[in-house]
Amino acid sequence: QVQLVESGGGLVQAGGSLRLSCAASGRTFSTYAMGWFRQAPGKEREFVATITRSGDSTYYADSVKGRCTISRDNAKNAVYLQMNSLKPEDTAVYYCVADLWGQGSRRVEEYEHWGQGTQVTVSS
Repeated sequence: QVQLVESGGGLVQAGGSLRLSCAASGRTFSTYAMGWFRQAPGKEREFVATITRSGDSTYYADSVKGRCTISRDNAKNAVYLQMNSLKPEDTAVYYCVADLWGQGSRRVEEYEHWGQGTQVTVSS
């Protein structure tokens, strides 16, 4: 089992930046592919980014490609999402997710573990 706690959300103006962090419990963090999803009001959860267990591969949604960078530190049991050039349409609750022995998936159903989420609000 792994527990995930997100931090770093907040209110930012369009064009600004935020760095989300996710702290994972447990001693087997490196066995999980990690990712970020988001959910805006009235919309379904959508894939944002994922990173493989070793961190050697990353994948992004087209909507954030070039503006976001996912990274992980297996020694610190942490995963990060650096978001730049934020837009109002990036406003959502952002969830950290973990997939045991995963390969890095865009599919919401692949991720067994979810954090509580952190709110990101981008004002125009």
